[in-house]
Amino acid sequence: MPTVTWARVDPSRRAAVTEAAEAEFGAHGFSRGSLNVIAKRAGVAKGSLFQYFADKRDLFAYIADVGSQRVRSYMEDRIRELDPSRPFFEFLTDLLDTWVVYFADHPRDRALHGAATLEVDTDARVSVRTVIHRHYLEVLRPLVHDAHVRGDLRADCDTDALLSLLLMIFPHMALAPYVRGIDPILGLDDPTPEQPALAVRRLVAVLSDAFASNRPAQLTTKEVKG
Repeated sequence: MPTVTWARVDPSRRAAVTEAAEAEFGAHGFSRGSLNVIAKRAGVAKGSLFQYFADKRDLFAYIADVGSQRVRSYMEDRIRELDPSRPFFEFLTDLLDTWVVYFADHPRDRALHGAATLEVDTDARVSVRTVIHRHYLEVLRPLVHDAHVRGDLRADCDTDALLSLLLMIFPHMALAPYVRGIDPILGLDDPTPEQPALAVRRLVAVLSDAFASNRPAQLTTKEVKG
């Protein structure tokens, strides 16, 4: 994470470095991303980057955190609108639909997510995925917990296994409809406009079969009020 010097830098310079790093890492990933290019685009000396961050990997993790916070803020607003107290797998379907549309509309965040997910350097991948997973889990874990308490999930549900599967599905659906070669199985390699939504429903159906309780679905708040 950034050094104390970073906090003292003029906000316009911080914004320039962040924007340049997002563009470079989003286009080329960590391994091929160039600090020289980032410094030039930001209008700073390359040596200044090492005053702001411990190393290239530290900068990459910081950029992943910035991007993840941006996506998280948007999705948390949508979660409130979608009403997470509804039956869990119905809610999850709508959440994933919203997620897919977000990454269609935000190519910068899609590129950063791809850079983090597909990075070949092990140490860099671990660093950046640790940051991203923290955001995922801080949002998803309470949703799964509440669904379990509500009875939407089986009493003996392995919630950690469910969370692990969600950590695979969410990044997959952020990228597969837009990056060829990731998913030829669910028709996402060259999708029609309807295909991502169909893929979401197939994936959620598998999760529901594995983890949903057998009791009748609870009425939503709106249904109770009539």
